[in-house]
Amino acid sequence: MELIRSLAQLRPRHRGCVATIGNFDGVHRGHQAVLQQLQQHAHALQLPATVIIFEPQPQEFFAPDRAPPRLTRLREKLLAFQRAGIERVLCLRFEKTAPLSAEDFIQHILIEGLAIKHLVVGDDFRFGKGRMGDFHHLQQAGERAGFSVESQHTFIIEGERVSSTRIRQALSQGDMLLASALLGHPYTLSGRVRHGFQRGRTIGFPTANIFLHRHASPVKGVFAVRVYGLDAQPINGVANLGTRPTVDGQDLLLEVHLFDFNRLIYGHYVEVEFVTKIREEQRFNSFEALKQQIQADATFARHYLEN
Repeated sequence: MELIRSLAQLRPRHRGCVATIGNFDGVHRGHQAVLQQLQQHAHALQLPATVIIFEPQPQEFFAPDRAPPRLTRLREKLLAFQRAGIERVLCLRFEKTAPLSAEDFIQHILIEGLAIKHLVVGDDFRFGKGRMGDFHHLQQAGERAGFSVESQHTFIIEGERVSSTRIRQALSQGDMLLASALLGHPYTLSGRVRHGFQRGRTIGFPTANIFLHRHASPVKGVFAVRVYGLDAQPINGVANLGTRPTVDGQDLLLEVHLFDFNRLIYGHYVEVEFVTKIREEQRFNSFEALKQQIQADATFARHYLEN
């Protein structure tokens, strides 16, 4: 898969494609259906399937303090595109595209930049300065410029549309089964193991501290987890994702205690699957009380994962 990081990196060989545009946060089952739809047209026209995304996402640009936490970081999103068989991703800086009128967006990006032949977007898709462009606008432009426009198929589960917002709600409520059904796979976060303060080691529960490159997370609390990337098979464990109020922590940190595992893994890049939520993060009055609770959490997680 080829990643194109700006309009300036577009070359003549990139002209002529089938494309879709969106945030694709989570690359959930609704998104997966769109990608399949895209690839069907790409195959029929014998053109590359191209996804257009923005960094930062529009809500993060216009209202960074109110933007919801991402389900997937850019790296995770690109891996999902690659697994889905997408050939090209055009990642545009949103601050550079936001000032473009709808007409300029179509002309500079879709026509001059990519020379698209077919476009798949939601019928509620809005674009251009002031969100003045819409699906009808694209259809009219396509008739003039020679490209077709198709609406995305709505993907319904349990009577409701699959969306990133619905998945965030399921995760915030600890409903990992529903989140998994909406995503099409268990929810995971990825990051690199880094050195910590080794407080867990002093109470008999050494943890892998995983740096998530995030200021906010859609999940928080204590979970039974599986960790990928250290062995051929996933390793079971119990994890806390939060700010560690017992030690007056401030930064978001994922700490994982791995069962029956004793290796130095600093620097390893791992993927953590959140299997079931055990409880909310809480503050304890002493390390002894914290130790007793971690023991109970670990016992529950071990039993749950083994059965």
